[in-house]
Amino acid sequence: MKRRALRGGAGQLNTLKKVLRHIGRYKYLVFVSLALSAATVVLTLMVPILVGRAIDGIVGAGEVRFDVIWPLLWRIGVCVALTAAGTWVMNVVNNRVTFDVVRDLREEALDHIQRLPLAYIDSHPHGETVSRVIADADQFADGLLMGFTQLFTGVLTILITLVFMFAQNPLITLVVVGVTPLSLFVARFIARRTYAMFRLQSETRGEQTAFIDEMLGNLKVVQAYGQEAAQTRRFDEINERLRDCSLRATFFSSTTNPSTRFVNSVVYALVALAGGLAALSGGAMTVGTLTAFLSYANQYTKPFNEISGVVTELQNAIACAARLFELIEAPTQMPDAPDARPLERVEGRVTWSHVNFAYTPQRRLIEDFNLSVQPGQRVAIVGPTGCGKTTLINLLMRFYEVDAGAIRVDGADIRGIPRASLRAAYGMVLQETWLKSGTIRQNIAMGRPDATDAQIIAAAKAAHAHSFIMRLPDGYDTVIGEDGGQLSQGQKQLLCISRVMLCGDEAVPDAEGLSLPPMLILDEATSSIDTRTELKIQSAFARMMKGRTSFIVAHRLSTVREADVILVMNDGHIVEQGNHAALLAQNGFYARLYNSQFAGTGFESGA
Repeated sequence: MKRRALRGGAGQLNTLKKVLRHIGRYKYLVFVSLALSAATVVLTLMVPILVGRAIDGIVGAGEVRFDVIWPLLWRIGVCVALTAAGTWVMNVVNNRVTFDVVRDLREEALDHIQRLPLAYIDSHPHGETVSRVIADADQFADGLLMGFTQLFTGVLTILITLVFMFAQNPLITLVVVGVTPLSLFVARFIARRTYAMFRLQSETRGEQTAFIDEMLGNLKVVQAYGQEAAQTRRFDEINERLRDCSLRATFFSSTTNPSTRFVNSVVYALVALAGGLAALSGGAMTVGTLTAFLSYANQYTKPFNEISGVVTELQNAIACAARLFELIEAPTQMPDAPDARPLERVEGRVTWSHVNFAYTPQRRLIEDFNLSVQPGQRVAIVGPTGCGKTTLINLLMRFYEVDAGAIRVDGADIRGIPRASLRAAYGMVLQETWLKSGTIRQNIAMGRPDATDAQIIAAAKAAHAHSFIMRLPDGYDTVIGEDGGQLSQGQKQLLCISRVMLCGDEAVPDAEGLSLPPMLILDEATSSIDTRTELKIQSAFARMMKGRTSFIVAHRLSTVREADVILVMNDGHIVEQGNHAALLAQNGFYARLYNSQFAGTGFESGA
């Protein structure tokens, strides 16, 4: 337990250093905040002195010295007005620093996410990652803002008040300082034990966000299988855990304030007792001075209560910041080689040489894979689910890196080609469609934002999407929501096909003004399209693929019959290779797979 606490303390210190580095970017604003904080504290502490002098100006009944009191009241008013103005400006500056720091962290997180390897994204729930960037950043902002507004002012109040108190009565001040460590010890004792609780709370909140994101994204499946009650129970279980850890964290952290308040009350009582005795003894302590001193004692102890509350919030903020920094510091994908050379005038020759790959070391997926694709060839990749078809595409695009062997494009190892250049050489249409919030026009032109309206319409017509787009309320200017909104799956896929028609080299458009990339990847590109439209799309694809190296991944074997080469995969190996007629004539694995789709017979991988 002690070792775990030490590790937690080191982790907190590490996170705090990173936070301070980010705050350091705004050191001038921080300096202004500190200066204003010091000024408001001094002005606030001037008021008790002036009040004390005004009290001393009341000598007795009928002996009020208004010539002394009125100027003091004016000075008190000026001090209060300047304090209010300084506090307002200080809060504005603190808000600016806080939200600029959080903005920077979110920008870093989003930029870093885009450079993370796909393996990280695949192995972490999306909702949990979203929770780090949104919820944890918000919690961090709350704690950081409280730290600026109360921690700085509180510490300065304590230090400057001590100076004022020493100037008034050093002996009583020593009594106050002697009791102070007890308050600090209590706050530190509780704070060290609440960090782990707030960390668990933040992690559980991320788990809850991930679960909600998963349920919303798959609500149709949940309802179709009647899993509403089971998922509600699962949510309740996570919610209960979140409630329990939140209650523990809040309860233990909330004991800080009353504990320090008790110590501070003891301090105030000691000051009142010592000051009262000093005033009665006829020394230098007057009633007005005692009033000011009691006010200082209250001013001195009050920040300890505030700081104890700030410490609680900071524990939560640091725990959230730690999770955010974990995301920002997660290892990024292997950077492009320093001598990487972009592709030029791509011919489309792709070769695989003794390629090995596995998502996990325990299960090898692709072993000693060899393949040579000539420019302009149409290569279909077929096989049972899980045989490695989509994995080949991931490796082609460098979404994952090969474990051994090499993949070459036009003779160049793809690890020596910048990712942006490599991916620009391919046009991809995936089974999983992705559309962003925006207009139909913006979604089609995503790969080429400067495309003209005529080019966008030509791409939509080539993909047979123009007719349904024109039936939408605002045509190409129709705004769709996240992931396509109310569009059908087939319509969304047609828009994705339209998009690939524009993502090639604009310097070499075809006869219809379309700019097609030199190589194509069609991964179940027509899986959500009806048979009639699919026939039209197949003709569009045939025109697209003419003279271009194309990789076609398909489960429906009717879509690959015209391919130049069909690769039949099973368990990460090419088990057969040839054109459709030749493979049927072999009456082997492909023939059984093909016949199973049309004869209605069962088929098992490895049969």
